[in-house]
Amino acid sequence: MAGNSRDSGRSVTGRALSVLTAFDADHTRLTLTAIARRSGIPLATAHRLVGELETWGAVQRDEDGRYAIGLRLWEIGMLVPVHAVLREAALPFMQELCESTRENVHLAVRDHWDAVYVEKLTVPRSVSIVSRTGGRLPLHPTGVGRVLLAHAPAQVVHGYCERGLSRHTPYTITEPGRLARELRAVRSRGFAQTSEEMTLGNCSVAVPVRDGTGTVVAALGLVARSVRAEHSKLVKPLLPAAEAIRKRLAEHDLARSDAG
Repeated sequence: MAGNSRDSGRSVTGRALSVLTAFDADHTRLTLTAIARRSGIPLATAHRLVGELETWGAVQRDEDGRYAIGLRLWEIGMLVPVHAVLREAALPFMQELCESTRENVHLAVRDHWDAVYVEKLTVPRSVSIVSRTGGRLPLHPTGVGRVLLAHAPAQVVHGYCERGLSRHTPYTITEPGRLARELRAVRSRGFAQTSEEMTLGNCSVAVPVRDGTGTVVAALGLVARSVRAEHSKLVKPLLPAAEAIRKRLAEHDLARSDAG
């Protein structure tokens, strides 16, 4: 009955989106019953919607009867501007960073309260990290997230702190006043640094990535093992890489303007 009551006020589109968002990084393959439960819609409705989504290609059914996100949805996702433009501009320089530093390289953008990882590059023997391409992590304990939060509007920072700052390790900054001071430091020195705030044993540095107008549109970062890392050395190759990405984005905007 609870499922029916929750479902009655939603449109067909809303219910279909609920089916798709039942999947996440921890639930990539689901039974029909699990989809209905996680999306909060009746089983019969879930059966009908999943069937339509499967026909279109948004979900696919495995041999064991479980469902996963389909290739058609992935193809459409690749058209998102943040992927098609930003990633294309940044990838060559991220590859150079990965090869020269032998560390994990991240490119992230802000979506509401999260850092969304547009791309992640690793090499063998690099430190283990919890991020994944297309995944989300909180803003305050990550290097790229802290850059994005530092350059967000004041009302965003206020709202983020009002929600409460989650603690991920004993070293995570969870006091709003302390975080505010750190964000000011990020803007002043031009980069963010964290030490074991998201994962014990890891540290990170990150710098802002700007577009042709100077607006911060992303963050570029490195994650390394704390015992061997020197923040100043990690930042050094990030700055020219971020500037090179800015120039690529400016060139893209100019070409698009000329074409229009």
